[in-house]
Amino acid sequence: MDEHEMNIFWKKIVDTINDGLMFIGPDGSILMVNKAFETLTGYTAKEAMGMSCDMLGCDACEKTLQTNKQSIWCRLFEEGRQDMKKCRCLIKHKDGSFLPVLKNASMLWDENKTALGVVETLTDISELTRLDEKVHILSRQCNREDGFWGLVGKAPAMQRVFDMIRKVAESRAPVIIFGESGTGKELVANAIHLCGLRKNGPFIQLNCAALNEAVLESELFGHTKGAFTGAYSNRIGRFEAANQGDFFLDEIGDIPLSIQAKLLRVLESGQFERVGDILPIKVDVRIITATNRDLEELIEKKEFRQDLFFRINVIPIHVPPLRDRIEDIPLLINSFIHRLNIKTGKNIQGLSHDAMELFMDYQWPGNIRELKNSMEYAYVTTEGTTIHLDNLSQRITAPKKASVTPAMALSEKAFSNEKLQLIKALKQTNGNQTRAAKILNINRVTVWNRMRKYGIDLKKVMSV
Repeated sequence: MDEHEMNIFWKKIVDTINDGLMFIGPDGSILMVNKAFETLTGYTAKEAMGMSCDMLGCDACEKTLQTNKQSIWCRLFEEGRQDMKKCRCLIKHKDGSFLPVLKNASMLWDENKTALGVVETLTDISELTRLDEKVHILSRQCNREDGFWGLVGKAPAMQRVFDMIRKVAESRAPVIIFGESGTGKELVANAIHLCGLRKNGPFIQLNCAALNEAVLESELFGHTKGAFTGAYSNRIGRFEAANQGDFFLDEIGDIPLSIQAKLLRVLESGQFERVGDILPIKVDVRIITATNRDLEELIEKKEFRQDLFFRINVIPIHVPPLRDRIEDIPLLINSFIHRLNIKTGKNIQGLSHDAMELFMDYQWPGNIRELKNSMEYAYVTTEGTTIHLDNLSQRITAPKKASVTPAMALSEKAFSNEKLQLIKALKQTNGNQTRAAKILNINRVTVWNRMRKYGIDLKKVMSV
């Protein structure tokens, strides 16, 4: 095989490599690329050769490129410089989108130790990035075998939520989750993604209340290098990262009006521009939002756009507060005990009768989050295998009298009706709790819990 045939042979080998490969000359111009490079970047070999390598906007190059006027434009060419180790970075595609890659750069020297150029390989790790996100989501679905995608509950109100999640999962329409703080709206959003049509795509989430206006815009849409003070490199926004998947916007009611207008445009057109750029980027994203605020009240106050409300309020899901699903408290406690035993190495079996009764009577203004925090407190103070009253926080054992909201007033009315219905069923069945449960279409444990909650004495009921 002569030299010409050998060159053709090596060119074929290079083009069969799955990683992008390019050779950069001492002046920074691209001298050669392979087929995988063309696929990764969108540039043909003809377009790329002769162009400066900084056209890729690689974040890793920020530390190696010289910003002052020196004979050496890149620090890789400095005498005695070691090759760049493998690093994760973003490169800019021809269409303006960013691609996460694993980059490796090595100097090529001749026999006289003169630098001929740099050989760089680019490995597409977008799938790895997506799987990292998926692992993060799945790691949060603790005790899934005992619940519904991380959600625990057998109360009718929760069963309706589960039913809605199943139906919504098969749709591409926007979903909005209403519920008080601590009711598990984020878990509902996770469940929608995990059992939905886009479960193999990314699930990106953002708490809108945690960021100021400028940072929120950058988080949503991304920015280009130099777009504002502190923008030292290009950055992908959450919308772009969520392409072909679901984007969960928590606390949607706290988004500033100026951002609401831009968000509405994305929902209507599927396009946006990064901060500091004019190139439109098109994405295919299903929006899931959540709020604990009354959006219609915010609309009346001119604090929320009505057109945006109509755009996101296509399929509403209402997550009930814990006080409206008291029968789920024992299930939730068992779930927390299981997780905390694993986490702490303790062997707590459960709550004493008095402690459980107190948990059942408490109103839980902080909902499941407060219940979880109370269990964690109890684990710190409990030395035996049972949690007693003196192991609970003072907030639970001596709660302040809560103000009665309209929602709580309605809930109390429902409780009153619930008690009367239970007493009627018990009388009808001559005190048989199993048969009473069948009449009320609930399980026997729920009958027992309600009897304890309302202080129903079966002997007194049957004697009246």
